Amino acid sequence: MSAIDLLWLVPLLPFAGATVNGLAVRAPKWLITAVGVGFPLATLALSLACLLEYAALWPRALDRVLYQWTAGELAIDVAFLLDPLSAVMLFIVTFVGFWIHLYSVGYMAHEPGYRRYFAYLNLFLGAMLLLVLGNNFLVLFVGWEGVGLCSYLLIGFYYNQKFPPYAGKKAFIVNRIGDFAFLVGLFALFAEFGTLDFRLLFPQIAASAAATAPYVLGLSLAGFVALCLFVGAVGKSAQIPLYVWLPDAMAGPTPVSALIHAATMVTAGVYVVARSNVLYQLAPEVSLGVAVVGAATALFAATIGLAQNDIKKVLAYSTVSQLGYMFLALGVGAYTAAIFHLVTHAFFKALLFLGSGSVIHAMGGEQDMRRMGGLKKHLPITYWTFVIGALAIAGVPGFAGFFSKDEILHAAAAGGHWWLWAVGLLTAGLTAFYMFRAVHLTFHGEFRGTEEQKLHLHESPWVMTLPLGVLAVGAVVSGFFGLPPLFTGGRESSFHHFLHPIVTELPGGHAAHELGTPAEWGLVLIAVAVAAAGIALAWRLYGRGRGPEGDRLWAERAPRLHRLLENKYYVDEAYDRLIVRPLHFLAKVFWKGVDALLIDGTINLGAALTELTGDVARFSTTGNVRNYALYFFLGVLALFWWVLL
Repeated sequence: MSAIDLLWLVPLLPFAGATVNGLAVRAPKWLITAVGVGFPLATLALSLACLLEYAALWPRALDRVLYQWTAGELAIDVAFLLDPLSAVMLFIVTFVGFWIHLYSVGYMAHEPGYRRYFAYLNLFLGAMLLLVLGNNFLVLFVGWEGVGLCSYLLIGFYYNQKFPPYAGKKAFIVNRIGDFAFLVGLFALFAEFGTLDFRLLFPQIAASAAATAPYVLGLSLAGFVALCLFVGAVGKSAQIPLYVWLPDAMAGPTPVSALIHAATMVTAGVYVVARSNVLYQLAPEVSLGVAVVGAATALFAATIGLAQNDIKKVLAYSTVSQLGYMFLALGVGAYTAAIFHLVTHAFFKALLFLGSGSVIHAMGGEQDMRRMGGLKKHLPITYWTFVIGALAIAGVPGFAGFFSKDEILHAAAAGGHWWLWAVGLLTAGLTAFYMFRAVHLTFHGEFRGTEEQKLHLHESPWVMTLPLGVLAVGAVVSGFFGLPPLFTGGRESSFHHFLHPIVTELPGGHAAHELGTPAEWGLVLIAVAVAAAGIALAWRLYGRGRGPEGDRLWAERAPRLHRLLENKYYVDEAYDRLIVRPLHFLAKVFWKGVDALLIDGTINLGAALTELTGDVARFSTTGNVRNYALYFFLGVLALFWWVLL
């Protein structure tokens, strides 16, 4: 039996780990650790074996059916698909996910909910694997909802505190908005094509005239479904206007933030749009909308990141911004570039979050960068790995983010979308600035914490620093697998060659033109110069030990702008006043007016009338024969007058 024949075990192993730890109420800590980390390690090993076998079978797409879920008109198998796209996602989810699990052993060592944490984390990994390996939209949707449930459980892990449960509910509810649209899109697909299986569905869509015929809302069927799926992706991948749950997700433990932001939940929307690329090629107006939302989100979130003081909040808005980059690429038809950036982002963002966790661990839970400083000498491994992550996300040449960002900017320019290119370029400069602002505030200058914190400053244990080292290598090396043709003499990179079969080639798809080598080198140099300018500006404001003085400096020069960015454009406050409070008021009206008054009132009135009738009738039931004779006589008299008159 080949490893690929055991593909169904890949999502099953983390589910088994979650079940064992979930039921092992009295298990010793070493056993919880062995199960919580051992099952993801076994999942990674099996995944690598499957990928090694698949390398020899590429570019074939392989299905492995576990069992038939439904029969009849809606015939759905619980089946798993291994093709170039799912292979890439499988590697990222299992590889990065395993190192986050290992890191958690040190970070969560003293938490009272240790067993519950690993049960949830294994469940999260299993749900994400179900999502990326499912061979049809229905199995994918089960995983899609699974990661939504797990995010609620993990964000609200500290349930005895006030804010984490609120943040978990917020994530869950906001995602339901996108999920409703996602389901509507699936209903439309099944109604027209009678299947949700990827290998049957997408060729039908590409060949069907009905896909481009007018359908609803002035859109074609392909356009309507593409829009519905994108709304679902907007919720899951935190794009405008449904991004508000992601910054609040920082309420969960830091390794959870790394798992959500780097390798699992937020990448699901990017995966779905890339998987459904045939729909977006047939709906160019929706694709343009995807690019616009992505570019707007990238710039919007990057500006907020400039003025945040919580180290995890900076990284959270950075994630929202980088996801915007990916959707920008998807919108201009650069599907492989979007997945390439997803891969490089998984490495450097997981590295940055785990690095921030190492800092928080050393600071005794402190997350405000204004109370840090001077940590370089106390946490040397954390410092250098964090700097590698910052260089990668800033797009410095030689690091992974440089190659993937450059390709997205090149795709926007080659498609003639120069304004999208300009937005992406500006975002890159802002990213470099706020990341090195975080580096200076956290690691350079004098220590600004308490004396007690200073006494306990120490580097994290090996179980936390080893994942940092591995991910730091990935933040450098992963970029070289997707070198743009400009750096390879015009040859397609191995990564893009591997992913090429997942893109359905349609006539009249996204048009692109050659920019010419001099122009391409010019764009690269401009991008590098902008990133360097962002780093230099951060050093000028925050370097040489200035620390928070840099914030005070530009807050004095632009107080309104700084206050606006520090308060995140007051979007949460606006949502609260325009949506949450009106809906709360409306709910109270329906509760008091409809439920309590109309429904309960009607039922209570019927009961009261029945009770009153019984009370009245009780007075006439005396047991006296003369009274009964009188009632009979009066009844006959009444009947006589009714007949007579």
